Amino acid sequence: MTTVNQKIYLITGSAGFIGFFLSKALLEQGERVVGFDNLNDYYDASLKEHRLNLLREYDTFTFIKGDLADKTAVMHLFETYRPQMVVNLAAQAGVRYSIDNPDAYMQSNIMGFFHILEACRRYPVEHLVYASSSSVYGMNDTIPFSTEDKTDAPVSLYAATKKSNELMAHAYSKLYGIPATGLRFFTVYGPYGRPDMACYKFALKIMRGEPIQIYNHGDMYRDFTYVDDIVEGIVNLLCRPPAKDKNGVACKVYNIGNHKPESLMDFIRVLEKHLGREAVREYLPMQPGDVYRTYADVEPLERACGFRPRTSMEVGLERFAAWFKEYYREEWEN
Repeated sequence: MTTVNQKIYLITGSAGFIGFFLSKALLEQGERVVGFDNLNDYYDASLKEHRLNLLREYDTFTFIKGDLADKTAVMHLFETYRPQMVVNLAAQAGVRYSIDNPDAYMQSNIMGFFHILEACRRYPVEHLVYASSSSVYGMNDTIPFSTEDKTDAPVSLYAATKKSNELMAHAYSKLYGIPATGLRFFTVYGPYGRPDMACYKFALKIMRGEPIQIYNHGDMYRDFTYVDDIVEGIVNLLCRPPAKDKNGVACKVYNIGNHKPESLMDFIRVLEKHLGREAVREYLPMQPGDVYRTYADVEPLERACGFRPRTSMEVGLERFAAWFKEYYREEWEN
């Protein structure tokens, strides 16, 4: 039951990696969370079901299965629950997959986000927070990456859809007064992570004795960001919708990363240490859509809500490896 003055938080992509941890954090604070997810098969749906079952243990969690590309379903969702806070994390993720299946990105990331904006226009919300990506920086060679940098030269369709989301949010904020905050995530990892991300892919192959693919011959750097830091940043920002600027637009974009790019090879070495096994390595050239380095300037985020990510790679990978070995325990034992 929703108590008097209790806000309703709508989390799209609630069965996804970040959506699961954000929903869990809000539920643990006693908030009312409505989760929305299509449970697609981009990666093993059993992991999504596992996350979802953990959320269903909370009395204040409601789950609705649906697709953002279905405008009728999205409008019905908003009409039924009237959320005050909306966090749009549902999207088709993955840089390389956008080359193979561009239609999925247009449906989910463009049309799906358009439907969210239309719903927020029709059923006004206190704050819309949505996922952008560090991929919008493309081949930017000015470091650290700043939200003041130009981002009009994406190198993947995925990045182009995320940049489009930022422009769409700005337009809707100007036209309809929707307070909107976009977050450019930088290489998020942690327990219950996405199997298509490097951390999870490497761990699975290392434990199975299969070769890991290391692109650009290992000469790459990423601002690896632990999921708890991402969630804390989102929670801190939710209650701080942007004020209108001089043009009357209540719209902001922030980087949310660890502010410390790490060598891919160092990342692999620390992961090997905590898994207790060495990787079989296969070195490959740079892949289309990839970038050499990511590095987040998080000063604006710290000024906005007093928060800066702080989990070290050593600590984050130790926690991930402990979860990973337990999650696959039966496979290793057999």
